Amino acid sequence: MDAVRLIMASRGALAESGDTREVLAEVWQAQSLAQAIGSRFAVSGPPELRGEALGLTELAGRGCGVLEAPTVDVKTLRAAQLTELGDAREALLCLGGLLGEVGIALVGVACAADDEATYWQCMEAIDAADESRDRVLEMLRRLAARDQEVRERDSA
Repeated sequence: MDAVRLIMASRGALAESGDTREVLAEVWQAQSLAQAIGSRFAVSGPPELRGEALGLTELAGRGCGVLEAPTVDVKTLRAAQLTELGDAREALLCLGGLLGEVGIALVGVACAADDEATYWQCMEAIDAADESRDRVLEMLRRLAARDQEVRERDSA
């Protein structure tokens, strides 16, 4: 399945999640998907994105690592369903949106947390999602710069 479809499925599942356990499971799924997308960009994406993509892979992995991994069947693991990136710009725009929504969902869980462990787990996951989103925005900036260079070269 292509990246945009998986991202949209994650956004929907995150929006529909209810209790803390479900939200954290969907956040983990989203970070896992971000990690897979970053890895795919690092291996086969545009060369100017590869360094940032490696950073995204690391940060999203950290986002997964701070959360307790849900018991997920491989068939329902969205990251495992990623077969292609599709349009790089569209995938990155959608992924940036998902990571923003992840941060918002985590703020809600942290504010409602009954225990310090959940609160601090959310704080670390918020930080990872925010830094991952920063990497995505930098990748978008680099794509725009590349496209601008191509337009200028073609018009010269």
